[in-house]
Amino acid sequence: MNPIYWELGDGIAVRTYTPDDAEEAFALVDANRDRLHPWMIWEPQTRVPADTKAFIERCLASETDLEGNGIWVDGRLAGSMGLRVDVSDAGAEIGYWIGRDFEGRGIITRACRRFFDFAFDELGLHRVELCAADTNLRSRAVAERLGMRQEGVLRGGVRTPEGFFDLVIYGILEDEWRARSR
Repeated sequence: MNPIYWELGDGIAVRTYTPDDAEEAFALVDANRDRLHPWMIWEPQTRVPADTKAFIERCLASETDLEGNGIWVDGRLAGSMGLRVDVSDAGAEIGYWIGRDFEGRGIITRACRRFFDFAFDELGLHRVELCAADTNLRSRAVAERLGMRQEGVLRGGVRTPEGFFDLVIYGILEDEWRARSR
């Protein structure tokens, strides 16, 4: 997948990480461990900047996924997001997180909208889903603001450092997104 760079307005930009971003991205993870730990299985294994660099390199090597992107606000790294693409099913799953200093400002919702436009308009996908632990109310609220439908719950469907939680699955289809975007 080609690198992205999207200006979203109000000083917000999303761009694909490069290996040179590893130190800054690791520092953001390190500063937000308490917020990431309940939800992100990868948090305990991200111990040094080299772990983040390896993640970035894996993302850059993918021919289909659009993972490993940073969200910058006024030049400061604020969070991370990506799109895991299933070419055979013409679908994708979006994932994200944002640092505590930036939450509650609509940044994730705005970035998700841009990813949805990209998924449907440029990748020609049929469906995008968002999955969140049932107790992750902030992520679930993002899905609802985006007009996604709750489609089901997988009992014990997500493993986190805190154990297994029920996984709530939200989805939106291309025609639903286009109808909302008018």
